[in-house]
Amino acid sequence: MPYVELQATSHFSFLRGASSCELLFEQARLCGLEALAIVDRNSLAGIVRAHEAAKASGVRLIVGCRLDLVDGTGVLVYPTDRPAYSRLTRLLSLGKRRAGKAKCYLDWSDLKDWSEGLIAILVPDEADEACAVNLRRLKATFPAGAYLALTLRRRPGDALRLHDLSNLAAQGGVPTVVTNDVLFHHPDQRLLQDVVTCVRHGCTIDELGFRRERHADRYLKPPHEMHRLFKAYPEALARSVEIADRCRFSLDELAYQYPDEVSTPGMTPQQTLEQLTWTGAAERYPEALPDRVRKTLRHELDLIGQLDYAPYFLTVHSIVRFARSQDILCQGRGSAANSAVCYVLGITSIDPGRNDL
Repeated sequence: MPYVELQATSHFSFLRGASSCELLFEQARLCGLEALAIVDRNSLAGIVRAHEAAKASGVRLIVGCRLDLVDGTGVLVYPTDRPAYSRLTRLLSLGKRRAGKAKCYLDWSDLKDWSEGLIAILVPDEADEACAVNLRRLKATFPAGAYLALTLRRRPGDALRLHDLSNLAAQGGVPTVVTNDVLFHHPDQRLLQDVVTCVRHGCTIDELGFRRERHADRYLKPPHEMHRLFKAYPEALARSVEIADRCRFSLDELAYQYPDEVSTPGMTPQQTLEQLTWTGAAERYPEALPDRVRKTLRHELDLIGQLDYAPYFLTVHSIVRFARSQDILCQGRGSAANSAVCYVLGITSIDPGRNDL
């Protein structure tokens, strides 16, 4: 029975989630889930831990995030590729810069500017006019991937509520998908979840009352149990797998990227560095460039090119050049001090040829 849980909150959603990523992914493995989405609120803080836990468990991580907009709307978003992940991080940075510490200020217009490559699921409450308006906004903002979540709330009239939401989604041309809105990995964690909710509201267990989460079974369930609970919505269950198949972005695709460095127009950083190196060599050795030094420079430049370090050398060169123009004492040091390239660029003052370095 195909099903993927697309809405799991970890304890990186401070005072909301009650389970670590490690526990969530281990439980997902025991439940027979092939993939699990971590969607912490307005944050990607837990994604690295989730990435490591996914590798350890063998359950694939679906990178995601829950965006709580200023009008109270909840939207789950999932990057399908690396550029989309970059746009999501920029979107979160925008919202957090506006709102300050521990807050995020985003509205629908912000989503439109950064929606390319993102799949979005609207998290509704009731099938009312506000939900209909948000569905239209969602479809316009995410034309290639807009869905409506069907989630049990364990309240009177729940079956009718799901029926109305399904009909409203059909009228709006937005497909539905089943989620379980997971807050903890196992039923035993319910008490801990109540405690963190108390901390969030600043009250005792006896005073918590209806501020408790709406139902007690917001834990990971195996696919056959989800099919039993949502047997009236087989297509919505299957769409969880379809969405998971589209979300193939992995943190393995990320690597450090050096910032763009100024180079000569029409030339690569490596070409610019080589030009500066040979110009500097002519100034360091005005009589003639020794063959031994020429060979060393070619070796170092080849190595710099293989490692793609040219932008870094250009950065250091520009810092040194500026410092010297301002009569600021500047001297390169460390393992690069014996570099022939650093010497001819003026970064260091040690001639590796003369000192047999």
